Amino acid sequence: MNYRIISDAAGLAELSARVRAAPRVALDTEFHNERAYTARLMVMQIAFADEVAVIDAPAVGALSPLIEALAETLVVGHALSGDFKIFADRFDRVPARAFDTQVAAAFCGYGLSVSLAELVRDMLGVRLKKTQTVSDWSARPLSPMQLEYLVDDVAHLLDLQDGLSVRLESRERLQWALEEFRPLGMLEHYRIDPHRAYLRIPGANRMNRRELGILSELTALRDSVARRRDVPLRYVLGDDVLAGLATLRPKTQEDLSQLRRLDAGARRSLGNDILAAVARGEAIPEADLPQKPARPVGVQREGLVAAMSVLVATIARANELPASLLVPRNALERIARELPSDREALAHGLDLTAWRAELIVDPLWELLSGRRALRIEGYAQRTPQITCHGV
Repeated sequence: MNYRIISDAAGLAELSARVRAAPRVALDTEFHNERAYTARLMVMQIAFADEVAVIDAPAVGALSPLIEALAETLVVGHALSGDFKIFADRFDRVPARAFDTQVAAAFCGYGLSVSLAELVRDMLGVRLKKTQTVSDWSARPLSPMQLEYLVDDVAHLLDLQDGLSVRLESRERLQWALEEFRPLGMLEHYRIDPHRAYLRIPGANRMNRRELGILSELTALRDSVARRRDVPLRYVLGDDVLAGLATLRPKTQEDLSQLRRLDAGARRSLGNDILAAVARGEAIPEADLPQKPARPVGVQREGLVAAMSVLVATIARANELPASLLVPRNALERIARELPSDREALAHGLDLTAWRAELIVDPLWELLSGRRALRIEGYAQRTPQITCHGV
């Protein structure tokens, strides 16, 4: 397919107008995220039916006109959440309509992690040359091999959308897929709740509520500093340092020196801010302190989670779907803790989308209420398979 390189504002304006007028475009991005708070775009590729535009992001500079144009058309891509997260973080905007070929393929029996190369080979009979997957996309000029790779990554996406749509229609699953695509176009899908970010810190589940309050303030401080400096979080303060500060609860600069992993440079540049964050955590009223994270379900109810997981996997296999696409484990653990008393309470506790609930809720309630049983068949024939039967 023909391609052109966009490397100035005039070219970007022309491309943006064409994108805005197009019914759909294919998209891919190449980025570096090793030393930045938010991944830095190096290259964007936009494919139409007859041409690919390769956008030299650093050369163009202001990409906002193109991001705005993408918000007005259908964007087709493979594993789009990674591309859209960059848009959300860098531009505070994401395309409203999306078709993700990786998600669509999962509804067609390919699994959740099928690669673009595998999908193109199987559906279109084309072999992509994936020789530049670890390429340095900041290097200029782009080499012929890099350009070939960039074009290949978007040139077949529109054909994949057409083929996958036909398969989804034939399986009566197109609406399922469209339901899964919808969150991709919502900005909040890419936002981390700042009031819950502390739960990601190792050791948080062992802290008391006061320590969690302090940890939440320290986590917010780290995020704001990293965002301002545009560096990864770990370049500001490591997770282990945050956990150590939350349990140490320092009140003076001298207290900070007790934490071995907090070096002198960090104490000089962030010491006062750290002490202020700790003080804010200490001042949180008791009633407003964070709740402790849910404990593991425990040995006695782990078997219940395991049985529910087996049923989910059995239903997934029967429908040629990945089990992880149906119900997340934490939802099953929540059911094991709460033990809902009827089908409606179970459905509420699972909090599933409509198509998932249709597949899962009734069989799961029948299993939990003793009206359905799991059975192993075919073991003697060395083809064991778990099945589910009414009792």
